[in-house]
Amino acid sequence: MDGKAEPMASHGARGRSGGRPTLEEVAARAGVGRGTVSRVINGSPRVSDATRAAVEAAVAELGYVPNTAARALAANRTDAIALVVPEPETRFFAEPYFSDMLKGVGAELSETEMQLLLIFAGSDRERRRLAQYLAAHRVDGVLLVSVHADDPLPDLLSQLDIPAVISGPRSAGETLPSVDSDNYGGARQAVEHLLSRGRRRVAHITGRLDVYGAQRRIDGYRDALSDAGHGVDEALIEQGDFSEEGGSRAMAALLERRPDLDAVFAASDVTAAGARQALREAGRRIPDDVALVGYDDSAIARHLDPPLTSVRQPIEEMGRRMIDLLLTEVADRRPLASRGLDRRQVVLATELVPRSSS
Repeated sequence: MDGKAEPMASHGARGRSGGRPTLEEVAARAGVGRGTVSRVINGSPRVSDATRAAVEAAVAELGYVPNTAARALAANRTDAIALVVPEPETRFFAEPYFSDMLKGVGAELSETEMQLLLIFAGSDRERRRLAQYLAAHRVDGVLLVSVHADDPLPDLLSQLDIPAVISGPRSAGETLPSVDSDNYGGARQAVEHLLSRGRRRVAHITGRLDVYGAQRRIDGYRDALSDAGHGVDEALIEQGDFSEEGGSRAMAALLERRPDLDAVFAASDVTAAGARQALREAGRRIPDDVALVGYDDSAIARHLDPPLTSVRQPIEEMGRRMIDLLLTEVADRRPLASRGLDRRQVVLATELVPRSSS
């Protein structure tokens, strides 16, 4: 060997030992110490530009691939993130919200070396098993999607000192980092749109009321009516649960109680699909007799007949922002209890997408 190896950029490159290139061989090629190479690979700022360039050139020439497992062990890291859904699997696969969220999370995480674990915790047994798994610190952080007000998981994560980000706060006083859409503003957009089309008896099928986002949508609905000079008729509000079956049941109850209603704002597109079915079974034409607006602007909205007017929330972007926040939390070595003032609550804008249903 003449001291100058052929450049090798593939993962199959061989070092002097005949195996994979080692950290020591990179250090020798760059003319620096092993610790300096480690700092460059781990992104430490305590390295000069010239030294960084020399190490990066040596890495490229030798085709060195860092041993991520060893690095994670040394840093007391697992290089794994858990996406926890405290709902039954059936709901996860039935509602586009979850798949869109997963798509955004996966896209952002693909730019890192982190692995993503999808964990369902919709039953007491699954929650106990999850608690044991988390207590063993097998993940670096957790994304919580579809969190209810009484969910014990966020408090468990805080007790275990595991960084977490949730998709929507549990209340106005949320202490965990969260990413959400403007539920209040989106609901106002929906109701103002219906009022602008001459509708006057606007009903609302809510989501689960132990979800803060559903509460904010009711607030937006009420305020839009009040600000337009219309009273809020409680008989026009019926509780749903974000499901198609819940939307159908709620719509039937509304029609029985207020058969003169002329518009419906549903808390999700899936709920709107159920409401549409109940309206058709009752002989009501959409939008001639009853205008209908959903929420999410999912594929369901585009494929309904007639196509559904819906409030678009940027679900994939919410997933990406959740990952950004979580990786920042994971990189922060301070105990969670000391980070209270740094916690961030991200709220993304919504947009009404008018279609034929209204």
